[in-house]
Amino acid sequence: MKQIQTVLFLLLILLSSKEICAQKDTIVAQREARALVRAGNKLYEKEKYDAAAIAYRKALDKNSQYKKATYNLGNSMYQNKNYKEAVPQYELAVKTAKDKFEKADGYHNIGNAMLEQKQYQAAVDAFKNALRNDPTDDETRYNLAVAQKLLEKEKQDQKKDKDKDKKDQDKKDKDNKNKDKDNKDGKNKDKKDDKDGKGDEKKEKPKNPKEKEKKDQKQKPQQGQMSPQQIKQLLESLNNEEKKTQKKMNAKKAKGKKIKQEKDW
Repeated sequence: MKQIQTVLFLLLILLSSKEICAQKDTIVAQREARALVRAGNKLYEKEKYDAAAIAYRKALDKNSQYKKATYNLGNSMYQNKNYKEAVPQYELAVKTAKDKFEKADGYHNIGNAMLEQKQYQAAVDAFKNALRNDPTDDETRYNLAVAQKLLEKEKQDQKKDKDKDKKDQDKKDKDNKNKDKDNKDGKNKDKKDDKDGKGDEKKEKPKNPKEKEKKDQKQKPQQGQMSPQQIKQLLESLNNEEKKTQKKMNAKKAKGKKIKQEKDW
């Protein structure tokens, strides 16, 4: 009996020591995570967002439930314009938030990230969720108004594009219909001409060579002679050419290097 009690006592001590060691390991990991977050924050303030993100990730490896590391990782991704990657971090921060104000901050940042990606409907929804948790945030209210305005413009543009596409398609269908009608009418006309014998080629009456020779003599002046009208046209042509040449020369002289003037404010 005493031996059994001794064994149980030893087992209890062993289990307790393991639990104590586990608790110590957890405390150590939490301390290391906090130190990594502080280091990440310093890098973030220096605008070294890539290095800050690495520090926050290491902190989450030490303590996956460390919500500050999650939220700050989202911020560093946002500052690096990795908006798509930042959103899941903010969503996780919202889920683990302890109060409405933390949720409002998370939703606000989700809205900003969606706005940067031109996902205006998602941005509007996020800003509305932020205001539900903190109705006093004027910055969120302003961002919501911007997102709503951009969403409305997007819908109007989509409607215009849709109407234009429909109009173009209707015009195309109408043109094809008219083309088919013209082809059909042409075929019917050809059939009718063939039937009536009107499809044969027309024979032109040969012209009298003497008449053509007389006509040419009237239009063409004799060699070595110019009519007064032709002399007038020639002089006008030469005058115009001279004006064009002078205009080109003036333009060439006026053209030069553009001088960039800097102002001393």
